[in-house]
Amino acid sequence: MRVRKLTFAVLAVAAGLSLTACNGDDLAAQSDGASASSASTSNTTSASTGSEQGGSEQEGATDSAGSGSGTDAETATCRTDELEVTASDTTITGDAEGSVAVTFKNGGGHDCTLSGYAGVDLKTSAGDLSAERSGQASDPVTLKDGESVSFGIVYPLNDSGGSGVSITGLVVTPPNETKSVTLAWPGAGTLPVTDGTGSSVTVGPMGSAGQGGAS
Repeated sequence: MRVRKLTFAVLAVAAGLSLTACNGDDLAAQSDGASASSASTSNTTSASTGSEQGGSEQEGATDSAGSGSGTDAETATCRTDELEVTASDTTITGDAEGSVAVTFKNGGGHDCTLSGYAGVDLKTSAGDLSAERSGQASDPVTLKDGESVSFGIVYPLNDSGGSGVSITGLVVTPPNETKSVTLAWPGAGTLPVTDGTGSSVTVGPMGSAGQGGAS
């Protein structure tokens, strides 16, 4: 009888140990599962937050790139090669002085601006004679393709009865340019002889001849 009780006791202890081991494994599995679930949730939240932040940064970059598209550039200066340059006699009978109008016509295919005074030199039998600026105020003139503007040249008429100084050509340099155009002189053929103390020829700003502006 004692042997049977001991056997039952041993079996009971073994069963208890087995049950404890199983419960321990279940608890460990549950603990590992909970940790994995928590880590997965944490990773998902982190990835979601990162995605939202990345989208915000990308939108910000797009906005930044989209803004500041730039303002329209200023109208370019008219270049000599883009201009058709002509000269005509505008002296009226009875005037005390002679006058010539020089016209710049824009043929460059785009808008351009002329501002200030052109350079003017008369080629004469006594050498080149540079015209002086008249001192008139000057505003920039913007020419569309095909439009034109004129300025005036005023010079003394040779009423001395002498042969004077022969004019053989006209050299014009557009404002803010260095390339010149040589034209035939359309005015009176001579200038009176002077003492050489200064230029007797003056040039006006853009718009100082014709209609006073673009036409």
